[in-house]
Amino acid sequence: MIGSVLQRALAVSALIVLSTPAPAVSQALSSEALSALSFRHIGVVGNRIASVAGVPGNPLVYYAGAASGGLWKTDDGGTLWRPVFDDQDVHSVGALAVSSSDNQIVWAGTGEPHIRSNVTVGDGVYRSTDGGDHWDHMGLDVTGRISRIVIHPTNPDIVYVAALGHAHAPQAERGIYRTTDGGATWEHVLFVDEGTGASSLIMDPNNPRVLFAGMWTVQVNTWGRESGGPGSGIFMSRDGGTTWNRLEGHGLPVLPVGKIDICMSGANSQRVYALIETGDGVPWHGQETESGEFWRSENGGYDWQVVNYSRDLGGRTAYYNNCRVFPDDEDEVFFLTAALSRSLDGGLTYFTHQGVERPGGDFHDLWIDPANPDRLAIANDQGVHISVNRGKSYVRVELPVSQMYHVTVDNAIPYNVMGNRQDGPSYRGPSNSLYGGFGGSSIPRGDWHQVGGGESGFATPDPTDPNIVWSSASGSGARGGIVVRHDEKNRQFRNVEVWPESTGGAPAEDLRYRFQWTFPLLISPHDNNTIFVTSQHVHRTRNGGQSWDVISPDLTTNDKSRQGISGGLTPDNIGVEYCCVIYAFDESPAQQGVFYAGSNDGKVHVSQDDGQSWTDVTGNLPDWPADGVVRGIDASRWDAGTAYLAVEAHQVGDFAPYAYRTTDFGASWTKITNGIDDHILSFTRSIQEDPVRPGMLFLGTENRIYLSFDSGDHWQPFINNLPPSPMYGIVVQENFNDLVIGTYGRGFWIMDDLTPLQQLTDDVRASSAHLFRPRDAYRFNQRTAPAAMTTDMSQGTNPPNAAYINYWLGEAAAGSPVTVTVSDASGALVRTLEGTTEAGINRVFWDFEGENSTPFRMRVPPLYADWVDYGPERVRVQNGMSLRHPPGTYTVTLEVGGEQFSQELIVLKDPNSDGTTASIRAQFAAMEEIRNDLDATADAVNRIEWLRRQLYDLVDVLESQGGSEDLVNGAGALDQSLITIEEELIQLRNTGTGQDGVRYPAKVAGKLRHLGNGTGTADFQPTDQQGEVQVLIRVILMNARGELDALLESDLATFNRLLVERGLNPLISDDGL
Repeated sequence: MIGSVLQRALAVSALIVLSTPAPAVSQALSSEALSALSFRHIGVVGNRIASVAGVPGNPLVYYAGAASGGLWKTDDGGTLWRPVFDDQDVHSVGALAVSSSDNQIVWAGTGEPHIRSNVTVGDGVYRSTDGGDHWDHMGLDVTGRISRIVIHPTNPDIVYVAALGHAHAPQAERGIYRTTDGGATWEHVLFVDEGTGASSLIMDPNNPRVLFAGMWTVQVNTWGRESGGPGSGIFMSRDGGTTWNRLEGHGLPVLPVGKIDICMSGANSQRVYALIETGDGVPWHGQETESGEFWRSENGGYDWQVVNYSRDLGGRTAYYNNCRVFPDDEDEVFFLTAALSRSLDGGLTYFTHQGVERPGGDFHDLWIDPANPDRLAIANDQGVHISVNRGKSYVRVELPVSQMYHVTVDNAIPYNVMGNRQDGPSYRGPSNSLYGGFGGSSIPRGDWHQVGGGESGFATPDPTDPNIVWSSASGSGARGGIVVRHDEKNRQFRNVEVWPESTGGAPAEDLRYRFQWTFPLLISPHDNNTIFVTSQHVHRTRNGGQSWDVISPDLTTNDKSRQGISGGLTPDNIGVEYCCVIYAFDESPAQQGVFYAGSNDGKVHVSQDDGQSWTDVTGNLPDWPADGVVRGIDASRWDAGTAYLAVEAHQVGDFAPYAYRTTDFGASWTKITNGIDDHILSFTRSIQEDPVRPGMLFLGTENRIYLSFDSGDHWQPFINNLPPSPMYGIVVQENFNDLVIGTYGRGFWIMDDLTPLQQLTDDVRASSAHLFRPRDAYRFNQRTAPAAMTTDMSQGTNPPNAAYINYWLGEAAAGSPVTVTVSDASGALVRTLEGTTEAGINRVFWDFEGENSTPFRMRVPPLYADWVDYGPERVRVQNGMSLRHPPGTYTVTLEVGGEQFSQELIVLKDPNSDGTTASIRAQFAAMEEIRNDLDATADAVNRIEWLRRQLYDLVDVLESQGGSEDLVNGAGALDQSLITIEEELIQLRNTGTGQDGVRYPAKVAGKLRHLGNGTGTADFQPTDQQGEVQVLIRVILMNARGELDALLESDLATFNRLLVERGLNPLISDDGL
C-alpha cells in the first residue's frame, strides 16, 4: 500500500533474503487473548460534526454527532466531552433528538445526510433512555442515512424519522417512518419512489399533528452526483403522519427541483420557510430550470412566494442547504452553508457573519434552545460551537474526530506520522513527543504542522531523509495533479504540479489528465528520487518534479458517459467524482519496475517491464464488482508476483467486502474475505502486509481493522480499544515495529510493538507459557515541552518510555503468579516486575530503572504537627531513588508455574542525545554513589524513627501507669538527642501539606534527591561542582551516622539497662524491615 513504501527502501533486499514461510498459527484468537495490545490516539485536531442537540433549559448538556467519529456528550457546558457510542458498529451520526418530555430519552440517526463523496452510511436508528450512557439499536437498518428525527412533545414513544437512503442505488427504504411504541415497530408512512428520500422533517411546535417533509431525489455514484428530479417536493401531514399531501402550485416551483429543507418557528406556525434547490435558471440536461432559493408561506403552507434568489443561502446544496428559525422570532432565520448567514426580515435580506460571530465554516446543523433562544449550538467542519448570547460569540470545541485520508510514517527516531485531513491541511506530527516534567507526557496539537499539499492528498516522506516530504492536492482538490516537495529545514515547498491547468468546475471529459480528489502518490521503494502519481495514466518524475513522464496508456475504461458534469441541478466539480482514474498504485519492493494499478471504474493492470507494457488482469478476478473502486494495493515485499487488493463498490449500492490476492502477477486471483463481518460498513478500504512475518496481513473496512495470519485466507476482527471509524490507511513503521492507523473519523492511532503477533505460532499457543523475543528499546531522554492548552480533547498520548516485554500464557498457566526479572550483562539483578496473568498475550514495561533504594519510613508525626495522621499502620513511606540503567545488553527472564524463559534485550542510546557512552557510564557511576548515600541516609533515619516510635509508645504506657518519672524524663532526653541527629538527615517539620518545601530547608535526604535530579539529567557526565556538593553532603551524612552510632553505644545502652532493671523490654535499634 502507498502509505508503507517509505519504510521499504532501506531493508528490502535483506528482507527478501531472510524471507521464510509464515509460521503456522490457528485462526480466531479470542479478543481477550489480544487485549494487552492496545491502541493509543496521537492526534490530530478534529473536524466535521454532522449533528448537534442540547437539552431544553439545561445549559450543561449537549450531544454532538460526528460525521464519522461517533457520538459525544458533555455534562459541563462544553469544556469536557466523552464518547458515548464507541460500543456500536457505526460511527456516523447525522441526526440527533432529545425528548422534551423526558430528557433522558435521546435518539441518534446514523449515516451522514450531507452529501458529497467521502461521506459514510449507517445502520438505522438508536435510542438511549439514560442520557446516552447506553444505547439500543431500534431498527431501520438499511435506510443508509437519517437526515432528521422528530419526537412528539408529550409522548416520547411517538417518533418520526426522515430516511434519505444510502443514495447510491434505487432502494425502497427511503422516506418518512413513524413509531408509536418507542421503536419496537415502525410504519413507512411516506414513500415517493426508490430514487427519492427525505432530506428534511419538521413538526409544528404548536400542533404535533402537523408535519412537513422535504423529499429529495438524489443519487451518488463514483462517477458523479445527480440531484433533482420529479420525486423532490414538499409534503405535508395534518394527522400526525398517517396521510400526506404533496404541496404543488400556489407559488411553489413547477419544474423539477432537488434538495429541500423546511423550517419554522413556534412564534408563528403560519410562517413556514423552504430552502429549495433549483437550477437557478441554468439549463439542466437541455431542459429549462426554475430559479429561486428561499420560499415563504404566511398561511401554514398553503400559499408560497419566493423571497430570495441568492445562492448564498443554499451554497453547494447537496452538502448544505439548511435553515433554522429562532423559536421566539419568526423573522430571524439562520442559513447554514460554507458561511453562516442570518436574516432578520424573514429572508428578504440577509447578512453573512464574520469574525467571532462566525465559528469556522461549512455548517451542517444548528440547535436552538426553545426554552432560551439565546442559547444555541452549531455543528460544522471545525467542530461544535456553543453560544449563550444569540450567536454574538461562541465557545469553540474541536473534538478528536479528524478525518485522515491516508497515513505515512518516516524513519526519524522517534518517527513522525503524516497524513492529509478533510477540512484541513496536510499534517506532520510525532509518534512520541518525548515531553516530560511539568505539563508534559502528551502530544499537544501544536506539535502538528503542515507539510504542503492539501486536505485530500498524500504526505509521503523520503525514506532516506525525513526532512523531505512529497505532498499532493490542495484545499480545492487535485486540480492538475498538484504535487509539492516540502523541506522541513526551512518549512517551505516547491510546487511541481503535473499539468498546472485549473480544473475547478470542469467535468472530467474536458481534461487532459483526470486527477481525482485523492490521487495516489508513491515514492519508489528502489529509488527515492523516483516519484509516481496517477491520473488515468501513470506519471513519473526522476528530477524532483522539474518534468513528468507518462509511462502508461489510459488504464481505465475511459467511459465518456461517466465523465460529464457532476452535481445535477447544482453543478459541483472539484475532482471528487472524477471517474475513470487510477485510484491505487504500487511498485513491487521485491523487483524494480513491477507495477500494479487499479482504477475507480473496476480495472486492474500489471506491468513487469517498468511501464513499457501493461496487462489488463481484471478478467482474472473472481466475483469482481464491475463498478468497484480499487481502494488499495499492497505489492508484497516477499515476492514480485504477489500483491493484495482492497476493493469496494458501496457507491453503486454494493456494501460487501472485496479483497484479493495474486501470486502470479495477476494471472490468477483468490478472493480473501472469509471472516469479515456481514455488515453495511464492512466494505473494504485498505490492506497492508506485515513487513516481518510473511502471510500476516491487516485489512481496514469502513468500521474495523482485521488481522490474518495466513495471507488473507482467514480474517478476524482486531479491535481492542480502537473505536469504530473508516480505516482509510494502514502502515507498519519498521524501525519501531508499530502498527499505525489513519482513520477517517478518529485521527491517527498507534499499536506499539507488533512483535508478539509476528512471533505467535501454533507451538506458542499450545505452550503453557512463552517469552517473546523483545524488540530493541530506545532509552529516550525527555524533551522540553511547548506551551499548550491544559485541557485539549485533541491532544495525543505518548507511549511509555520503556522496554516492552511480551509473553504468552496458556489457559493452564493463566492466573498463576508471574515474575519478570531484568538482569544486566554481568548477571546482576536490575529489576523485578510483577506480571499480568491473563490467558493470551501479556505485556509489561521496564522503564530502564533499577529497584528503588531503601524507602524512608516515618513513624513519628512531624515536629509541631501532632495532627498529622499516619493511619492505622502508623507509618508514612517515602520512596527512595531508582537509577536509570545505561544502554547495553540485558536478559529478561519470565518465571511462571515453576518454569523459566529468557530472552536477550538490547537497550539503545537515544540517537538525539549529545551524550557519549563514556559520559553515560560516568553519570551512572555518580548516580550509584548518590543512591548509596541516600540508602545510608534512609537506614539511619529509619533506625531513629523506629527508636522514637518505641519511646513514644513507652512513655504512653508509663504515664498511664504512673510512678516512673525518671524513665519518662530519660525517654524525653533520648528522644531529643535522636531528633538532633535526625534533623541533620531529613527535614522533620515537613507535613506533606502546604508546600513545606519552601518553608523549611532541605537536609541530607532532600539535598541528595536534588543532586540526583540534576546529575541524572539526559546523558551527560557529572559536573565538577556536582561532585564537590556530593562530597560535602557525604561529610554531613557520615558525621550524623557517627553521632548515631555513638549515641546507640552509650545513651541508648544506658537507657536500655534501666528498662531491663525495671523489668521492661529494651528498645530495638533495628526496624526489622
